[in-house]
Amino acid sequence: MRLPHRSGSILQLISSRRHGHTLPIASVSAASCRRRRRFHASSVPWAIRSQVLKDVGEGITEVQIIQWYVEEGAHVEEWKPLCQYQSDKAVDDITSRYEGVIKKLHFQADDTVPTGKALCDIDVEDGKYPEDVRYPAPKLQPEESPPPPMKEATNLASTSEPVAILKDESSPATLKYASLATPAVRGLLKELNVNILDVKGTGKDGRVLKEDIHKFAAMRNQKTADQPPLSPRSMIAVDAPQTENAASLTPIQSQMFKTMTRSLSIPQFLFTDELNVGSLSTLRQKLCRDPNTLPKLTFLPFIIKAVSLALEDYPTLNAKIDTTDPNKPKLIMRSNHNVGVAMDTPQGLIVPNIKNVGARSIIDIAAEISRLSALGKEGKLTPSDLSGGTITVSNIGNIGGTYVAPLIVPSEVAILGIGRSRILPFFDGSGQVIKAELVNFSWSADHRVIDGATLARMSNKVREYIECPEQMLLTLR
Repeated sequence: MRLPHRSGSILQLISSRRHGHTLPIASVSAASCRRRRRFHASSVPWAIRSQVLKDVGEGITEVQIIQWYVEEGAHVEEWKPLCQYQSDKAVDDITSRYEGVIKKLHFQADDTVPTGKALCDIDVEDGKYPEDVRYPAPKLQPEESPPPPMKEATNLASTSEPVAILKDESSPATLKYASLATPAVRGLLKELNVNILDVKGTGKDGRVLKEDIHKFAAMRNQKTADQPPLSPRSMIAVDAPQTENAASLTPIQSQMFKTMTRSLSIPQFLFTDELNVGSLSTLRQKLCRDPNTLPKLTFLPFIIKAVSLALEDYPTLNAKIDTTDPNKPKLIMRSNHNVGVAMDTPQGLIVPNIKNVGARSIIDIAAEISRLSALGKEGKLTPSDLSGGTITVSNIGNIGGTYVAPLIVPSEVAILGIGRSRILPFFDGSGQVIKAELVNFSWSADHRVIDGATLARMSNKVREYIECPEQMLLTLR
């Protein structure tokens, strides 16, 4: 019989004959092939990479995780969002540097992460990112039989973006981001006893905002108007014991706590003045006769421009203190006037800033305020919008309050607080009583480098521009 030309089969046949028995060549060859197929190395070896929190700039040394968009075992693509974070400057997303499978999350939502620490470990294709330091590749394992096909619902975690497990397809919250919410929104849901999956979100990618919850709760209460519910307070007995419950700070509250704690380490002094804004009010009303040709013109754009013009004469109030060497502190003078504007948003108090006010017109400033306000309400302000401020204007008067004592942001040396306007009797220059529109301006300054006389002169300069707005025309360019 003529044997096939297979060296492996011949050797096995010879070995079998030495032991006193003979196997058919075809049987030996088939058995050998099966054994060879049972153990083999994977064609695509994998390795672990750590996603490290890089320095986000502006002197920020730590951030707080608001929410994760992925979970352990989920697949993530390169440059897709991993998590949302909050710093004392901004709320933003951290994107993945790698494509692979999430092996471990080192931090949970609401945890504080120092820069330089690993956020998560990602199992990536070996050799795809050779420039990065990696952990050793896992040892080869015997091939296992393929797992049974999983149900469609169990594959939700393998996507690279956050997915909400919905009650049913008919729910109004059908978008994949529907169940994601900030801690403040989750607190409001609990307070109003609302299921987030019942609320149709109007935020980015279907996220539920505070306004959506209030609207849903109002509609729910309207349906039950015939049987108004009893107030929880009315069901409490007079002799009920006092109870106390701990509540975590929201991300913005947490950063505000840190910023204001640092602010109180600065010796500050307050300077308050009363301005007559009647002339400015008249001018504004003339300019606003045709609202279709101009953006919304409030007092604020004029005040911000007046502050910028006054800073040309008193640039020290636009500076910041460098205390890198505590024995030799320095003043860092800054050329651009990036005026921060305190805004009340559904997420809390934020302070974006208008870049280079000195190069902008009043109309341009008003348009920028409208843009930042709209983004703030939607929670879409970028780190660029929130960083780089040099001086702050806080208009608390549009909510209420005549007097305010604002606190300095640590990276600035001055802040202006504006109270509400009031119509009051006032003596003019000739001693006649007239009707005047008065507003209180309250300044706070860093007394380590700013003396009272400098701040008073700065305030007087702003006052000249506000009480006689025509003077601004002489210096505008």
